[in-house]
Amino acid sequence: MPEIIETTVYQIGELSDEAREKARGWYRQGGFDYDWWEFVYDDFERICTMLGVELHTRPVRLYGGGTRRKPSIWFSGFWSQGDGACFEGNYSYAKGSSAAIRAYAPTDEELHRIADALADIQWRNFFQLRACATHRGRYYHEYCMAISVERDSPVYQEMTAAAEDDVTEALRDLARWLYRRLEEEFDGLNADEAVDEAIAANEYSFTAEGSRFG
Repeated sequence: MPEIIETTVYQIGELSDEAREKARGWYRQGGFDYDWWEFVYDDFERICTMLGVELHTRPVRLYGGGTRRKPSIWFSGFWSQGDGACFEGNYSYAKGSSAAIRAYAPTDEELHRIADALADIQWRNFFQLRACATHRGRYYHEYCMAISVERDSPVYQEMTAAAEDDVTEALRDLARWLYRRLEEEFDGLNADEAVDEAIAANEYSFTAEGSRFG
């Protein structure tokens, strides 16, 4: 004979502290199976444009069978020593980059420093430096970027001393900045308050012990 079993279920705000933590753990295991980093990537693309970095793109297959182009940005994180972020793109001088970055991100001193460093290197080389960053290997961090730098001088003038190293380090600093932004975004989405809001918005219900119901 079939039986009817009644179960009392609770919303996240109605659970005990212990049960609520169990419910949060359930959400964290599967609640981030979407491209939560897209907003950070969009912001990074705008910043790259201001700095003079034209990101490469790659085709990505869609569920419907077609493809679309996505920027060549990768990351891994956030728990291992080798985690990080990297990108592929071409760099050349962008006039007014320091002012543009300060207008866009007035409180981000690290971005200001990167923009100023690139502008200073370019000034010492008559704004003729170009660079190309490509990914190599199977890991994703700033040292997985192979960066070549050259001076596009009509009279074949050499780069100033340390210019290649300075451009390389500035672009790697940009990858480090991206990784920190991704980590901040992930930590924010994983914060207890943010998880509780997401659970409540989706109207998930739980048993008194904090197990997902339904």
